[in-house]
Amino acid sequence: MGQVQGGEEDSEVGISQIQELYKKFADECPSGKLHLHEFKRIFGITSDSTTEESAYMDNLFRSFDTNNDNTIDFMEYVAALHLVLRGRLEDKLRWSFKVYDRDGNGRLDKHEVKQLIKIIYKLRRHDRQQDPEKLTPDQICDRIFELIDENNDGQLSLQEFVEGAQKDKWVMEQLRLDLRPTGWFIDHQAKNSPTKS
Repeated sequence: MGQVQGGEEDSEVGISQIQELYKKFADECPSGKLHLHEFKRIFGITSDSTTEESAYMDNLFRSFDTNNDNTIDFMEYVAALHLVLRGRLEDKLRWSFKVYDRDGNGRLDKHEVKQLIKIIYKLRRHDRQQDPEKLTPDQICDRIFELIDENNDGQLSLQEFVEGAQKDKWVMEQLRLDLRPTGWFIDHQAKNSPTKS
């Protein structure tokens, strides 16, 4: 329990899982490329989704598209899996900060944090029943700023974000987007496969 990363060992991706992921990736993306609209569909972003949710997914997609060709190929997908599942905690936090910083100014203001909390909660709907406190996004945002905004300027720098999340397990949990990457295609495939009798 002492190490923050200790519980992540069971999330590591083995060779057989990578083979299964490749098979699902190839089934889902026969062209070998995942486009933004497919990426959004996998995460349940539709025409009914809010502008903020759509913009968040745009940022997430761009963070995985390392060669900036507006697609995610299998190597980029595996690199993203490696970061999310096996990467060092600090690298994951830096990546998260980049995704959350929608305007790219190197700081997160309360509006950005509140929006990302709302989006994270929508994407993690399945976890909501297990939240004993049932705080609103506004309450969570206020508490995060109370805990980690060291200079009380109403903005979180990368350093405040990384250090605050590492120090406080509750903050880490609120800011963590459970991408469940191994489930992206497995879950989606299961939903779209005809039921076998």
